Amino acid sequence: MKKWFMCLLMACLIASTALAKETRKPKTPPPVPAKKVQTAPPPAQAKKEEAPFQALIVMEASTGKILEEINPHLKHPLASVTKLMTACIVLEKLEAGAFQLTDMVTVSAASSKMGGSQVYLKQGESFPLGELMKAVMVASGNDAAHAVAEHIAGTQEAFVEEMNRKAKSLGMDDSDFHSVHGLPPATGQIADASSCHDLMLLSRELLKYPKLLEWTAIQTEPFRDGAFIMNNHNKIIGKLPGTDGFKTGFYSSAGFNVVATTKKDGLRLVVAVLGSPSARIRDGIAIEKFKKYFAKYNMVPLAQKGQGMGEKIALPDGETQSFQAVAASDFSYPVLKEKLSAVKKELHLPRELKGGLEAGQKVGDVVFTLDNETLATVDLVAPAQIKKLGFFKRVLRRIGLG
Repeated sequence: MKKWFMCLLMACLIASTALAKETRKPKTPPPVPAKKVQTAPPPAQAKKEEAPFQALIVMEASTGKILEEINPHLKHPLASVTKLMTACIVLEKLEAGAFQLTDMVTVSAASSKMGGSQVYLKQGESFPLGELMKAVMVASGNDAAHAVAEHIAGTQEAFVEEMNRKAKSLGMDDSDFHSVHGLPPATGQIADASSCHDLMLLSRELLKYPKLLEWTAIQTEPFRDGAFIMNNHNKIIGKLPGTDGFKTGFYSSAGFNVVATTKKDGLRLVVAVLGSPSARIRDGIAIEKFKKYFAKYNMVPLAQKGQGMGEKIALPDGETQSFQAVAASDFSYPVLKEKLSAVKKELHLPRELKGGLEAGQKVGDVVFTLDNETLATVDLVAPAQIKKLGFFKRVLRRIGLG
């Protein structure tokens, strides 16, 4: 019995061990954590680049030849560039003798309250007109511009009317003036505006007056007996040799504007840049354009007043029997350096003229061309008076005795 029980117990133990092996689940290793994938952060949104300018033009001054232009007729707020038209009206009045630079200008209450750039005029003070014009063109004094306008026309409004009449007479169809200083317009007011094209028309008019360049070339100037030092806002003057004008302007919605002029080796260029995002960019663009076109062009003197041209013209009835025609005026033209030899001239002159001649009498002309484009036509004239011989002297000459 005891043996039978021990056998039964052993059998049960073996069976339970086998069952445990069959039902035990195999061990599975713990899951490996997912490897983190490095992802680049989303690219920052590119900052929108501001245009370096809204409009630009490069012109040779004496001929008005446009060397480069971008948006030339874009009507743009001028800011203090407006003062160029203010100066134009004053210079015209001075030329006509209506006013003198020594005239004393008394500052009104309205002039003394102008904001922005100023020379801090006080009501009741008096200054010579010439001193105030320096304040306008060098320090861009809004108070000085207002005082000058009142002195010239009685009121700012009357002066602005003259500005717009002058603009119309010059063909400045893109221009509207509403102030004499170019301050940003208040609510209900309209900004002074013009285009690069129109500013070139105005620049050529201004260059007729040497006094303007005397003012605009000044870098520093004392005012009120040295109590105030005016510094020119046009920094191109100190950066590029030969620069002697004209004017800068700025307020936030107008951007940074400039009309500048530089002369080198007889070639005068004018550059306008409107709507730049900074003064540094504006000035850099203007200087770049000056350097580029001075390097590319030569100012070529094609005719000089009094220069003899062509073969001698017979004048059988004159006291002098022949003469050489001369150019009636100077003429120079900006020519690309590689095109200098391509400029041609065509003379139109008679072989013989009857009677006598008056000094300066037109006898023909010379036409200058480049690549089949006419550059200019210059009159050819008699260099001096040549009187017609009397009847008997003419007869004697014909028979060989005169």
